[in-house]
Amino acid sequence: MLATSSSSSSSTAISLHPLTNYNASATPSLNPSSLSFSSSYSYLSPLSFRLHSSKTHLRITPKKGLRVSCSTNEPLKVMISGAPASGKGTQCELIVQKFGLVHISTGDLLRAEVSSRTEIGNKAKEFMNSGRLVPDEIVTAMVTVRLSRQDAKEKGWLLDGYPRSFAQAQSLEELNIRPDIYIVLDVPDEILIDRCVGRRLDPVTGKIYHLKNFPPESEEIKARLVTRADDTEEKVKSRLEIYKQNAAAISSTYSSITNKIDGNRPKEMIFKDIDSLLSQLLKDKTVKSVKPVLQTESRLDQASSNQEKWRGIPTRLNNIPHSREIRNYFYYDVLQATQRAVNDGRTRLKVEINIPELNPEMDVYRIGTLMELVRVIALSFADDGKRVKVCVQGSMGEGALAGMPLQLAGTRKILEFMDWGNYGAMGTFIKIGSIGAKEVDEEDDMFILVAPQNAVGNCIIDDLRGMTDAAGKRPVILINPRLKDLPGSSGIMQTMGRDKRLEYAASFESCYFFRLLYYAGTQYPIMGAIRMTYPYDYELYKRVDEPSGKEKYFSLSTFKERPTIDEINDAFLGKPRNKDKKASGIWGFLSGVF
Repeated sequence: MLATSSSSSSSTAISLHPLTNYNASATPSLNPSSLSFSSSYSYLSPLSFRLHSSKTHLRITPKKGLRVSCSTNEPLKVMISGAPASGKGTQCELIVQKFGLVHISTGDLLRAEVSSRTEIGNKAKEFMNSGRLVPDEIVTAMVTVRLSRQDAKEKGWLLDGYPRSFAQAQSLEELNIRPDIYIVLDVPDEILIDRCVGRRLDPVTGKIYHLKNFPPESEEIKARLVTRADDTEEKVKSRLEIYKQNAAAISSTYSSITNKIDGNRPKEMIFKDIDSLLSQLLKDKTVKSVKPVLQTESRLDQASSNQEKWRGIPTRLNNIPHSREIRNYFYYDVLQATQRAVNDGRTRLKVEINIPELNPEMDVYRIGTLMELVRVIALSFADDGKRVKVCVQGSMGEGALAGMPLQLAGTRKILEFMDWGNYGAMGTFIKIGSIGAKEVDEEDDMFILVAPQNAVGNCIIDDLRGMTDAAGKRPVILINPRLKDLPGSSGIMQTMGRDKRLEYAASFESCYFFRLLYYAGTQYPIMGAIRMTYPYDYELYKRVDEPSGKEKYFSLSTFKERPTIDEINDAFLGKPRNKDKKASGIWGFLSGVF
């Protein structure tokens, strides 16, 4: 069984055997909703204009200082998968109606190619006439040709039920054909079997009915209904088993973009979830018509390509120091989630990332990595014309009690001496400050707080609350906060009651969460990871060693809220999820206390 890395979260960690410290304290859930990009302006020096002929793409380059670019939106690229009778066809129709995507089904493609007597169709027909399966390379060729047509390029595409094998998925990867999202309709086997066995076909109209869920309109129609040959219970179970094997084979390829949808609900409710996901993706793809660009762009472009390379989680995370690729990957991952949350109107946010170099409980902790992360986030928002104040708490307490957490010692000086680029961002769009109400100026658009934390005898909560109250509706983002309650001294922590302090600390919503999982009491080897990026679900990954000596992460499960110790263990053991299950024994008692 597994263990998480040492917790630095806002409530007391629970040592649950066989897992080490992992905090699954309740965090306010973030529901996906429409992103709205507010217009932002920055002052530019004299401009020179260049018009690129390859696309409708205008680049306006200032002779000095910032750069402004205009670009168009990209269409959606969607894959959808579901077992027989999962309702996939219905959802495809609704997706096409709402988003106008080109619906591509391999069955339809095969029939069209064969009837058109194309070269690919003739090859496929040879196999079909002899009762053999059409080879992967022929099916992939058909799909590739269809995706290359102009309508699919302009409108986007919905790939229905393909790929169905690991070989097919890898073929698409080699051709650089990759969706933005992989939707899986999840329906219990017994429901699927009932749906199939109860289906009836009207041979006159070709319409499909169900004896219970969608009965025929009249006795006349009912009398002529027939059962399809493959809708017997035995054949349905066989088809389900094949589907599961295929789904498991390709899961690792699309683990980082997989979204499971509960398909055992009315079609309207299912589509509401799908609609929300696709609408969010469309907004994420929206490129603002005017965007000043600072030095962060090239680094984040590189990080974006790294995300594609790693397919979800970078490998070799216990190799210290982390490579520049790994650092940039996480900087970009955090930035994307934070931008989505801020653009969505969220104002009280926290980022919790515990890779080894950002975990102060480990002896490989590097303050420079934390400072780089803060710089990337601050510069990116400054790129959008926002005035960002980066804040580090100062000395707390008085007399012999004065001091500050060791983790933060010297951080303000580091921030002041860091390279913030040659574009004049520092002092104009970015300023350094402390934590407290007096630090909030009218001109500030948002605040980034570096690892705010309590210390024994001193509490940062009062200053933090004063600052958020003064900030009003402006975003306040906590980077790796450590707001667990610690013993007070001389009444310093008694301004606010303990319950109120904990309530306030929990009021910040997670926009990014990443934590590695280890065996209990160890920090090697890594067994898996938990990751959440706003506005998506928590993803639980398992790390596996490959025969070649390499490693990879594949998705085990997703959770709407941060998973508990029991949920993590059950997922790794392959046990079905039991929402009513509670921790037992002393560990259950401790869970209840904390």
